[in-house]
Amino acid sequence: MIYALCLILFLIGLYGVLVKKNIIKIVIGLIIMDYAINLFLLLVGYKKNGIPPIISKGDDIAEFARNSVDPLPQALVLTSIVIGLGVIALMVAIAIRLYERNGTFDITKMRRLKG
Repeated sequence: MIYALCLILFLIGLYGVLVKKNIIKIVIGLIIMDYAINLFLLLVGYKKNGIPPIISKGDDIAEFARNSVDPLPQALVLTSIVIGLGVIALMVAIAIRLYERNGTFDITKMRRLKG
């Protein structure tokens, strides 16, 4: 059920990217898609009543492996958040430059201005 909500969130972002003509709305759609993917990755590594993935002396390795939460998706999401922040900053900078050059955020008007 929760995976379906991630899909719905991703599709909302995809709708914003494909249908909207405003650059800011397209950037927001990409951000929503990024968050949906991050949420999905976190849910893949989730385990109900799981223990933190920190081993200490005297722990039984087999039992620890069965009960611990998978740390790899968490690390991937942290990396994805940092990369996504850089990409979002670049997209906003490009949107600002396009607005300064064309005076509009509407991509259809920008196409008409080019000729």
